[in-house]
Amino acid sequence: MESNLSCPTCGCEHVYPDGSLWICPECGNEWSQDAANDAAGAAEGQGDIRDANGNVLTDGDTVTVIKDLKIKGSSQAVKGGTKVKNIRLIDGTDGHNIACKIAGFGAMNLKSEFVKKS
Repeated sequence: MESNLSCPTCGCEHVYPDGSLWICPECGNEWSQDAANDAAGAAEGQGDIRDANGNVLTDGDTVTVIKDLKIKGSSQAVKGGTKVKNIRLIDGTDGHNIACKIAGFGAMNLKSEFVKKS
């Protein structure tokens, strides 16, 4: 049995094989060995956060906003063409994967699909 395999649904590490399927005793999820290999491969490439043009972003990069972005709870908007320096990449659950400070607006989170690397 593979020691690093875990359930893709609940994350349980106590999975076991049954023929060509893997079974999770905690949630009852069943999946094929091929799906388990695909999930392991996807987890390795999961750290790549790309901009709107497909360039890989890293911490400390400078990016440019490509379209006007409304700010939730405010009447202001971040204009397209605004440069944002020294970004931090985060694992946002709501799709916002860039933490930054924008001059005149303060700290906020952005989605990488709305920026391009400068």
